[in-house]
Amino acid sequence: MSFKDKLKGMGIELPKVSNPGGNYVSVNIRGNIAYVAIQFPIENDIYYYQGRLGEEISTIEGYKAMQLCGLNVLAQIDSEKGFDNIVGLNHIDGYFQSSENWDESPEVVNGASDLFVNILGNKGLRTRAIFGVDKLPRNFSVGLTS
Repeated sequence: MSFKDKLKGMGIELPKVSNPGGNYVSVNIRGNIAYVAIQFPIENDIYYYQGRLGEEISTIEGYKAMQLCGLNVLAQIDSEKGFDNIVGLNHIDGYFQSSENWDESPEVVNGASDLFVNILGNKGLRTRAIFGVDKLPRNFSVGLTS
């Protein structure tokens, strides 16, 4: 079953790919490896989940925000290379901004991790790192690179 058939069967539609917010490309392919620039919870040019986790954004909302970031990663790869033409994901970096005492980042990044495994199976298995940052652009609660 193709990547797009699997998405359709799950009732999932990839968002429109967003344009870079600066002087860079969204997907950079070097040899057999594709690097995807940071993706935020944006769907069809609308910004979602802005604020700090543990303040304006709950952990459950953060999970959903990271799912949307994951869909944007998949959309970028599919638009550049065609997802059926890749071996799988290698690594993701999850970024979040939160209140001082909030400490549930693994649960939030699972939004992307669960999405990748549910859609891609073994192709979605990858390593990951999680980084808390003081500020993300446009006050997004999370961001994701691959």
